[in-house]
Amino acid sequence: MANPPPATKQNQDRLAAFFTSHAPSTHPTRWDDLWRAGDFLPWDRGCANPALIDLLLHPSSSNFTLDPPTIDGKRKRALVPGCGKGYDVALFAASGYDAFGLEVSETAAVVAREWLGGDAATEGEEGEYKTRDEAVGRGVTKVVQGDFFDDAWAEGTGGIGEGFDVIYDNTFLSALPLSLRAPWAQRMAQLLAPTGVLVCLEFPTHKPPTSGGPPWALPSIVYQELFKRPGEEISYDEAGKAVAGNKGESDKALVRVGYWQPARTHPVGVKDGDVKDRVSVWKHK
Repeated sequence: MANPPPATKQNQDRLAAFFTSHAPSTHPTRWDDLWRAGDFLPWDRGCANPALIDLLLHPSSSNFTLDPPTIDGKRKRALVPGCGKGYDVALFAASGYDAFGLEVSETAAVVAREWLGGDAATEGEEGEYKTRDEAVGRGVTKVVQGDFFDDAWAEGTGGIGEGFDVIYDNTFLSALPLSLRAPWAQRMAQLLAPTGVLVCLEFPTHKPPTSGGPPWALPSIVYQELFKRPGEEISYDEAGKAVAGNKGESDKALVRVGYWQPARTHPVGVKDGDVKDRVSVWKHK
């Protein structure tokens, strides 16, 4: 695999500068500004991450296999927060899940609905958006607009109360300011069904924390520490690197049940020919 395109750092610096010195409360509006302008969307890779494609379509490539997308004839529900144009939503639907995308940007939600309603969402470069199993069929796709931390968007999704059977985080956490990391972990635990799984595409794992964000540096230890005690702040050293705390797991902890280096990912997650991204899977304790 090749190194990331030369423009990667330039794009990351430009994206970070767009949010620097702006309060987290203004970030939703600024994400919408980017979507409305439409001329600088560096997170849009044009397709689902190959690591997720492999997990859903080629499970032998990982050390974890998702349970079937239906149970007793009822479709399981998948949530993709920060879904962008909806590539992952289409992939989950093709695999048999009722798939829900969430976007804080109304413009992004409109773009996603349009893309999911077109022919591109039923094909894909590798045929990944085609219905995987005709006997299982294709799940519905729905994109909602709202604040991840608020319940209003979840009306009609089944996410509040029952929870989602699968939640997929791909560059969503890396887009949030550090002050929202602990609330993110707590919210994930709240939205995850009792027997559900949270799949995290850990990116960027190799970016220096001093370089800021978004995307913010996300080595695996960040997830490990956040999910020990969802909702509690974690510790960082003087360089901004997350460090292991002294506290053990709470009764609300999410435990890691799968972890691997994917065989492939987007080029931005590859350095010197080595895949730096990781995939982790979490369940309730």
